[in-house]
Amino acid sequence: MYPVKNNPSLITICGATATGKSRLAIALAMRLNSSIISADSRQVYRHFDIGTAKPTKAEQQQVTHHLIDICTPTETLTVADYQQQAQALINASPCFPLLLVGGTGLYISSIVRGLKIPSVAPHQELRLQLHSLGQTQLYAMLQQVDPTAAQKIHPNDAVRTLRALEVFYITGNPISAQQGENPPNYPILQIGLDCVDSTILNRRIEQRTQQMLESGLVAEVEFLCQKYGSDLPLLNTLGYAEIKQYLAGEISLAAAQDLTVLHTRQFAKRQRTWFRASPQIEWYDADAPDLINQVWERLQQFVSITRTVAKDSVN
Repeated sequence: MYPVKNNPSLITICGATATGKSRLAIALAMRLNSSIISADSRQVYRHFDIGTAKPTKAEQQQVTHHLIDICTPTETLTVADYQQQAQALINASPCFPLLLVGGTGLYISSIVRGLKIPSVAPHQELRLQLHSLGQTQLYAMLQQVDPTAAQKIHPNDAVRTLRALEVFYITGNPISAQQGENPPNYPILQIGLDCVDSTILNRRIEQRTQQMLESGLVAEVEFLCQKYGSDLPLLNTLGYAEIKQYLAGEISLAAAQDLTVLHTRQFAKRQRTWFRASPQIEWYDADAPDLINQVWERLQQFVSITRTVAKDSVN
């Protein structure tokens, strides 16, 4: 049903949080007898399960999932690390198409666009030294050492300014000279899920947050705080930061839940903006009753075309 080995093809399923990407991907992967590569920047870390909506053990038994639970929470997985591991899986897989599934736009872009990413891990000591100088001075420094990057980075964008300077001082080369794109030469079908009515997505987010709490999110955060310390950076991310506030006695559980919903809505809005900027993505209504069949029909067309192309290239 899919192209012969050594002729990779890829299907991506992306979209905002709570749009049902994992459920759709598992259903499709089972029909394709294929596997899933996770594109979620927090699911790579062990023990961060409920708050990241990580596929359950039962779901992972249904379909093989890659790049889940590959790091301890004290490690740092860079985008370059992720890209290298994901591409290696794509190149080595005996079955195609593989499914690349998640809501981390930079992870997906690193694969489908072949982003050239400097392999520089975050350097905490250097970051602290630079951060102490203040954004105004840091941006002025960036204008001196990498004017090309400075033109693309807003003067108030502290995160990208710091990263550009970090790459320069560690490698000795401007980040702008190390960036670019080298798109893969295999066929890619990009599927996006979205809710036509934003109130539906908001309701999905509320339901997911409630489900996370019922599944033991508070206990998970408590365990992580005890095991790794409450100052672990990952515990300052969505869902975990709010529950950590509750455990510290700063807010009530109801307030933590409301904040999680609010922050998740804001995050989903940013995700939608990111993915909507890509004209290659084919969008489907996440709430459509026949969603699986709609996407499956499109997948069959894609697989048929890639199989024909693969045979022609062999002949």
